[in-house]
Amino acid sequence: MSKRNPFDFVKSVSYDKTDIMVDDIEEKSYAPYLINKSLSYHEDSLFFTNEMNCRHGADHRLQYLFFLNTLRKRQRFSKWYKPPASVKVDVIKEYYQISTKEAQEYLSMLSDKQIRELKQRMNTGGTKNG
Repeated sequence: MSKRNPFDFVKSVSYDKTDIMVDDIEEKSYAPYLINKSLSYHEDSLFFTNEMNCRHGADHRLQYLFFLNTLRKRQRFSKWYKPPASVKVDVIKEYYQISTKEAQEYLSMLSDKQIRELKQRMNTGGTKNG
């Protein structure tokens, strides 16, 4: 049997209300961080999620049963927050071939004029496909 997706657990505690954690393999595939994050986007489950964050050391089975028995049956789905993309960070990443985190550090050291210069250096002419 394949490992369950963390969102299978979210669906189970939110809408299906059936216990799908039947063995140790299921318990190991339970990802508290992802499940807590997914449930934290809803006002009716926010306080329960915070309670589980405070008790992060509890067994996965106990955390799962807590949600299964305390949340009311409801369809819960929301898009996850993603930070807005920065054109300046993208220019720095592409020019220096570095990660986003490093590019954000570089951004604090470079002026707008220097970033425009980097962008001009990367411009090779022609049309961009895509």
